[in-house]
Amino acid sequence: MTAMDEEYEYSAGRARIPEDTLLYAIFPDFALSESMPAEETESRLKELQVQCLDTISDFAKDYIWQHESFNLQPAITSSCTCTLNSNLRNPNPRDTVPHLHGRLKYGDNVEDEWFVVFILREITKRIPSVSARVWDTDGEFLLIEAAYAIPRWLRPENSWNRVFIWRGEIHILPLSASAGDYHLPVKPSVWDSLQALTSGFLQTRASDAVQNAINSRISGYPDKARVNMHRVRVRVPLSVAQVLKHEPHLISRAVEAFYDRDVDSMKAASRMEKFLGNKEMVDVSVRMSRAMYAQLVQQAFQAPRCYPMTPLSSPNYKEAELGMKISCGFEMMYQQRSHYQSETENAELGLSGSGVAGVQSSALKAARSRDIGWEAFRRSLENRGYFRGLLEGSKDHKKLMDEALDYYRNTTLFSRVSKVMHAPVECIDEILSLPHSSSDFVGLDLPPDDEDLWLYNGEEDLTAAMLERQKEIDSYERDRLKRKQSKNTTGNCSTSRETMNDFNVEDVAKNMQEFVDKMSSYEGAEVPGNGNSESISMNMRQFIKELKLATGPDIKKKGVCSEEESLEDSDYSSLDMDFGTIRC
Repeated sequence: MTAMDEEYEYSAGRARIPEDTLLYAIFPDFALSESMPAEETESRLKELQVQCLDTISDFAKDYIWQHESFNLQPAITSSCTCTLNSNLRNPNPRDTVPHLHGRLKYGDNVEDEWFVVFILREITKRIPSVSARVWDTDGEFLLIEAAYAIPRWLRPENSWNRVFIWRGEIHILPLSASAGDYHLPVKPSVWDSLQALTSGFLQTRASDAVQNAINSRISGYPDKARVNMHRVRVRVPLSVAQVLKHEPHLISRAVEAFYDRDVDSMKAASRMEKFLGNKEMVDVSVRMSRAMYAQLVQQAFQAPRCYPMTPLSSPNYKEAELGMKISCGFEMMYQQRSHYQSETENAELGLSGSGVAGVQSSALKAARSRDIGWEAFRRSLENRGYFRGLLEGSKDHKKLMDEALDYYRNTTLFSRVSKVMHAPVECIDEILSLPHSSSDFVGLDLPPDDEDLWLYNGEEDLTAAMLERQKEIDSYERDRLKRKQSKNTTGNCSTSRETMNDFNVEDVAKNMQEFVDKMSSYEGAEVPGNGNSESISMNMRQFIKELKLATGPDIKKKGVCSEEESLEDSDYSSLDMDFGTIRC
């Protein structure tokens, strides 16, 4: 591997999370054993992988995910983004913790994200010897959901490697703590955090308010996941019906291709070379998520001229139109992904893009717009000044871009991406190679369509959700006001309370008047009346506390209190935090 390859792999492994993408990791307790051989660790991870997937199979096997299915893969190397701390350039060696991990693009269907949280909670509940982490593009979104209940010292810059799901509950590691010979660093590695979590040395369980906030969000699952599905009848070409019959989950790929279509995919749909065939049309029932259904219904799209459409006046026009959009989506997806195989073969033969076609191939065009590997590579080039500040779209910029694309196509990452992108094409080809005819879909007892009133009458649900959130805001503000009033009206020590008890307004006014009327000498002012200067004393610790309250929380008292106590005493609000600044 060349130096440029190594730098690219380093940059790609630590790339920013793509938009609307969820990352999660499951850490087994045995991974903390430093004496376990690598072969045994890998074998046990694969066993755990099967156990986890088997645990959730009952309530996740028929679920139609928006883009990608829930998946788990073993990870042992230190290059995994799941185990990085905030110091990316000098990662902690103890961050290398074997685990299972996965990523899932949820797109417009945020319910996929919370379904994964439910799945992770169930896994840690049913397999007590594992713990889990989950985060997304916005960072620690569990903290965002429980923003009104999390500890006030918890901030984006100190929350990394502190939030875990363990034994079905949320755990938040303290800022800095010690128990006997054990000490939790201020910036813990994954290994440090897992040790603190599983050893029992520290109290890590989050408060009941935090537990309730998260449990409220995932309440109703897995039944809620099934409610999120929508079933509808559609009229599609025979080949599309055959694919959906054997692989109903491919509907998500078709809807994604249709929803994110570009000029090239529109050209592919205009020809319908793969799926229209002899134009045999059949009726089928399709399951998809509500988000997918909304994406199809809400977009206006003109049917290709070659596509046999039902007349607009027909009562079955809606079924035909929806089927047409799905069919075009399948065609777009198939043609877009089919190019990856030829590009991979050309790369293996050592042929350059210019030598093959003279222009950029469709696969490379797709890479520029959808390939997360290419995005990471391009971003690393920009950070190193590869484009020299040239205007995007200029002749010199295009030349550098073409050279970068040509280099990227010859990397091992592009080969891996190509295989993943081409997998649905191989699956479709295999399905369509099986014997099938329109008679297979005649006389079927199709279930009725689900009501889609939720698509048009969501105002009540939105209002209810906003009112529920407003209750949390009001409750938080009341508690915050009480804390401020308590600070203003109650002393922080017994000395202050005794002074307040001895306080007399009339005596103060009388002594003040005598002090003003008293003639002072060269020795200075004298205390009038029975004032006893020897009884005057000053509590320095209390004075510093009062001074801090008067001037704000920025005064640091070294040796007086811990960082966590200082944050607890301050008026810093969890609501002012932006946990979206956390990146892996």
